[in-house]
Amino acid sequence: MKKTILISAVLAATLMAGGVEFKQAPAAKRVMPEAGKILSYNEAIKDIKACVVNISAKKRVKQNIPPAFMDPFFRQFFNMPFGQAMPRERVQHSLGSGVIVTSDGYIVTNNHVVDNADEVHVTLPGSTKEYTAKVVGADPKTDIAVIKIEAKHLPAAVMGNSDRLKTGDLVFAIGNPFGVGESVSQGIVSALGKDSVGINQYENFIQTDAAINPGNSGGALVDSRGALIGINSAIITRSGANNGIGFAIPVNMVKRVATQLIEHGKVEYGFLGVNISDLTPDLQKVYKNKEGAVVLNVDKDTPARKAGLKRGDLIIKVDDTPIKDASDLKNAIGSIPPGREVEITFERNKRVQSVRVKLAKFPESRLSSSEKSGFVEGLSLQNLTDPMRRQMGIPEDIEGVMVTGVKPDTPADKAGFMPGDIIIQIEDTMIKSIGDIEKAMKKYPGDKRIYVNRRGIIKILVAR
Repeated sequence: MKKTILISAVLAATLMAGGVEFKQAPAAKRVMPEAGKILSYNEAIKDIKACVVNISAKKRVKQNIPPAFMDPFFRQFFNMPFGQAMPRERVQHSLGSGVIVTSDGYIVTNNHVVDNADEVHVTLPGSTKEYTAKVVGADPKTDIAVIKIEAKHLPAAVMGNSDRLKTGDLVFAIGNPFGVGESVSQGIVSALGKDSVGINQYENFIQTDAAINPGNSGGALVDSRGALIGINSAIITRSGANNGIGFAIPVNMVKRVATQLIEHGKVEYGFLGVNISDLTPDLQKVYKNKEGAVVLNVDKDTPARKAGLKRGDLIIKVDDTPIKDASDLKNAIGSIPPGREVEITFERNKRVQSVRVKLAKFPESRLSSSEKSGFVEGLSLQNLTDPMRRQMGIPEDIEGVMVTGVKPDTPADKAGFMPGDIIIQIEDTMIKSIGDIEKAMKKYPGDKRIYVNRRGIIKILVAR
């Protein structure tokens, strides 16, 4: 033992003699909480807990019954009396959470919690009384919805300011995980401004390691004061349970969207009319500014074209908001109502210029992750992204376009499409993006064969 200590001392002396210096932390004393006292955040989150509700949604889904099941011989073989009706629809139940934002009954939740629901019921904390809720409005682009119950003098959440959050801030996730009832989990803000997750069209997520599980969707993310800073939205997981990577929609975005849904029943987004990309390391060599969104194309008859923006411009600021990448620009423009004039600052040929642009309304015809496509009526589509592949366990060798939604009693529903299907081929055209679908639709008029990958099994559907 003495020999070992001697060698260590000689090594340390050698390091110091060689001029190697390490920054040493100052000595610290370990302490315990004051004797007889318990460290607790119960008082801080007591009020906000009363604002987080349980949501139960019911959706009636029609089933496509194979023709064989209607054959009398088939029914007799399986001992099914001829007069016995085959079930043509089933009821899907989903559980989630919501946050009361006004004392007269307006509640914010996720769009995916109440999407296409036939019935929505709300239970308040500490009560067994069930309220029937009305969906006031929903915005699939941000995954935010507002519902309302007929009640008064309800506790309403105190709003924080998500723009002032810092990585490392202590946070609590409150909701109804797995339908077990109200629960609170604690963690920190792991990251801010997460925008390439592949969940929503407009993304600016708060990432947290506070446990968020199925049923927590739509619940509250609060700071250590008990102020609402976000609405829990999603997790990245392979097992279906929490793995320490959860995402919440910042409360500042929630307030803006919820206000429009309550006042107008819908959300309108500003539209500039440019195709953009991030500033890659190679592109940084040809621009003076090292952050921004590069304009790849300027569409005809758009505010950008009228204002004189050109391909190759590097947009670095919208009004006073700095633009670091393409997602920043998309979120900045989308947060501004149509008709408002903004100042766009950009770099062109290494010179910084600015121009005033009056934003237009986002065209309904534009395909997006959650909008109705021009493919088959009732179908919502989304290009496959790497985050989606990781989240859903889709192998890299599978290419195509994912079906994210199928509205009941539409041509898409009757053709047999299901959410989660991956469209891989239309007639002889291989599908890798929504653009490929548009080309195939023009190429093959009338009824056409559509091949889908459904959980690893290839199926063929026919649609017009």
